[in-house]
Amino acid sequence: MTTPARASALFGRVLCAMVTPFTETGDLDLDGAQVLAERLVAEGCDGLVLSGTTGESPTTTDDEKAALVRAVREAVGARVSIVAGVGTSDTRHTVELALAAERAGADGLLVVTPYYSRPPQEAVEAHFLEIADASALPLVLYDIPGRTGTRIEPATMLRLAGHPRIVGVKDCSYDLLGVQKVLARTELAYYAGCDEQVLALYAVGGAGCVSTVANVVPRQFRAILDAFDAGSTAEAARLQQRAIPLIESMMAAGLPGTVTAKGLLGRLRLPSGPVRPPLRPADGGTVDGLLSDYLEVTGQE
Repeated sequence: MTTPARASALFGRVLCAMVTPFTETGDLDLDGAQVLAERLVAEGCDGLVLSGTTGESPTTTDDEKAALVRAVREAVGARVSIVAGVGTSDTRHTVELALAAERAGADGLLVVTPYYSRPPQEAVEAHFLEIADASALPLVLYDIPGRTGTRIEPATMLRLAGHPRIVGVKDCSYDLLGVQKVLARTELAYYAGCDEQVLALYAVGGAGCVSTVANVVPRQFRAILDAFDAGSTAEAARLQQRAIPLIESMMAAGLPGTVTAKGLLGRLRLPSGPVRPPLRPADGGTVDGLLSDYLEVTGQE
């Protein structure tokens, strides 16, 4: 079977957008983060993305972000990649966070498009280039216009791909055509940031996924990509489809993925803790439904 050309997955194939555990009083739970990170690695994750959207980056401090990287690095050692989310709406602040993540032991940086100010494409490009020039770490660009209000347009992506430290993209653009145009002309490693698109993007040459749902079912997402790599495309499709009820209830039922992931992790007695305001916890009925979908996906009905 002929497989599509695939860019080198510098950070691995299956990355989890890890929640940031807090104590019941709302403080950073570094012990819990280490326990959760260890479980995710044991269950098949090649890398961990810290302080992304799912990691509640808008409501954690700079010091907490750096401490989280150090704690997780201590727990997992060099076994897996750690990609630190450092993106903000302020270029100068983002550079500061990038350098702090580098000092803390991150392997790479996840940098979201500047939000709220909605900069034009030339300003978006300049923002990413300044961060890439400031740090020695490789960058994964985070394209999520539904949250930021600004797309990284394919033409901009093609230009950014020329920088030696811009190596990948976490894609939440919902533009599979645009993604394929960039894949065909660059060596950028594209990671599906939308869990329902994991197999679709991988099948056209993506590098893997950065998954929120993998917080609770990491083994299932690894199995999808393993099946595809083994040439069992029908099995890969079956596994992707089997995960859809849980993906929908966690990611498309009206609550942020952080809220649903933490609610389900808590029910499974895994480190999570509360979300920070303005987010609010999922109610008991919602978590009951999440648990039902989880048990179905994992074959524990």
